[in-house]
Formats: sequence, C-alpha cells, structure tokens
Amino acid sequence: MPRQARIDFEGALHHVIIRGINRANIFLDDRDRNQFLIRLELGLEETGLDCYAWALIPNHAHFLFQTGHIPLSALMRRLLTGYALYFNLRHKRTGHLFQNRYKSILCQKESYFLQLVRYIHLNPLRAGLIPDISGLNAFKWCGHGVLLGLNRFSWQNTDEVLARFASRTLPSRRRYLNFIIKGIPEGRRPDLVGGGLIRSAGGWHNLLELRRMGERCCGDERILGDSDFIERVLAKTKDRFTKKETNLRKGWNLNKLEKYVTEKSGLGINALKSKKRTSEISNARALFTWWAANRLGFNLTEIATFLEISVPAAFKAVRRGEEISRQSKFESLFDHNERIS
Repeated sequence: MPRQARIDFEGALHHVIIRGINRANIFLDDRDRNQFLIRLELGLEETGLDCYAWALIPNHAHFLFQTGHIPLSALMRRLLTGYALYFNLRHKRTGHLFQNRYKSILCQKESYFLQLVRYIHLNPLRAGLIPDISGLNAFKWCGHGVLLGLNRFSWQNTDEVLARFASRTLPSRRRYLNFIIKGIPEGRRPDLVGGGLIRSAGGWHNLLELRRMGERCCGDERILGDSDFIERVLAKTKDRFTKKETNLRKGWNLNKLEKYVTEKSGLGINALKSKKRTSEISNARALFTWWAANRLGFNLTEIATFLEISVPAAFKAVRRGEEISRQSKFESLFDHNERIS
C-alpha cells in the first residue's frame, strides 16, 4: 500500500511519535539524550515550530508540535537524519535507527491540546521509568518538569500550556500538576495515537460522505478530531492537492517550470541552482518558488530539495516571489495560453 500523504499547514498541531527499528533503543545514555535535544533546539530555532510537550523513552519519543511557516517535515528530516548519523558513529553501528517514517497525527487543538500534553508527559510513568508523580516531577527527559519550573529548556513553549490553567504562573503550575495527577489512572490512551479510520473508510472524501450521512468520526493514523474538523482540514488542503494533481496531468512539474522560468528570464537552464547571487537569478529563483508553491501545489520541502537549498531559504524565496509576481513584467511571463492555473 502506498504511503499516505502528510497533512500539514500553518498552525497545524501534530502529535509526533518516533520509534527505534525493531523496538531497539534510540537513547542509550544521557549523552545521547542531550545530543538529541541540542539538535531539536537548533531545528526549532531554524524552522520556527512550537514544541508544547515531549518525552524521551529509551526506544521511542513523543512530541507535540505546532507548525509555523515552515512544514513539520523540514524539522523532522534534519533532526532524525543528523541524530541517526551521530548515534551510528558513536555506537559503531550501521543501518537504520528509526522504524519507518515518524508518525504524525494532525490534532484538533481546541479539543485535544491539554489531553495530548498530559498523555505525552505521563509516558515516562506509564513506561515504568519512574515510580510515581514525584519521580516524574524530577525527570529531566520530559517537558513536564519544565512546565513546573523544575527543569529549564528555553525552546519549550510553556506559556500557552500554563495560560490555560491560570493567568499567574504559580496558580497555573499547581492546577497543571493536579490535571496531570488526575490523568494517571487513565493509563494508555489508544484513542490519542490513531486507529486507521481513514484507511478503513476508504479515504478522506469517503469520511466526508459518512459525515453527511450523520456518522461522527474522531480518530485516525493521520488525524485526531471530529468530522467538522476533518471538513475544515480538507478545506485548507484541498486547493493545494487539486492544483498539483490538475497541473501534473497537464504535464507541469518542477523540471518544466524551471525551464519555463529560465527561458522567459533569459537565463541558462542551471541558473536557478547556481550559487551566484545576481539580482536576475535571485528574482527568477524567487518567482520559481512562488509559482511552484502556489500554482503547482508543491510544498517547501519538495521545492528546497529540487533547488538544492534549505527549507528556510525556500520559504524566504517564496515570500519574495509573491511580491515579484505582482509586478506586471514578471506576471506577463505567462500569456493566456501558457497559464498554469
């Protein structure tokens, strides 16, 4: 079965799970854990994602991220690839470290935000790494102690979590701790990690049909939310998927767009991937990224990979391309018969 496409957009909330291959440990000691968190901090700074909750277990880890302008995949690709190279080199091993792709569940924030924070932060207790709530409070490798002010990781976004309990820090921490304690008897929550609903229903559009017939849905490998949330997600993502599918059928792809932009700009075919910093190349590259993202529906990771640049650089280019495309001399590059969409 082909892999399901990731669902992502600005402001999306993701419960992310990574696992060691064949259930093997991915953290052998505190040095490994520190290395992972250093790489996570650098990745968050570069991509602008928010991290609300996290927990490192020897053979897996959980995170609650919110996407900004740059997609989740940009953070995860750099984080997991870099850490795997470090881990294999240090421990003199070869081969894959992680089990398949990371699992990313798009979550309905207003309904599940605090439940997910609690579920993730109770993972060390459920895994038997610590015996009780006192041990969890002191556990360094989890965001719970950061919310209590007992540990410090400046990259963790604590303000939004604590603000949901009280306006002042001390009362909010007390109420947060009580909220965590009340969740201990719940044990494992399979409803918060997905259940294959979309696969069994036959796809996103079939889920919409079920909703219209009165069925309610609230769990999946890729989504956690009710049917109204599913419909809103579809509304956000449908245009991008439709554009891409339609234009691919017309024969458009990144190679054709590259040729189109360089020819119309009077540049050589390899100019967009050149390291030269002339204004002509910079403008053409920006226009290429804007059209690739907004007329062809490619995401920033795909565009960055094609141009051999970083995702943040692609994001900046898209923003510049939006401005450039408004200038008539660039917009006129598409005549009536050549328009992509």
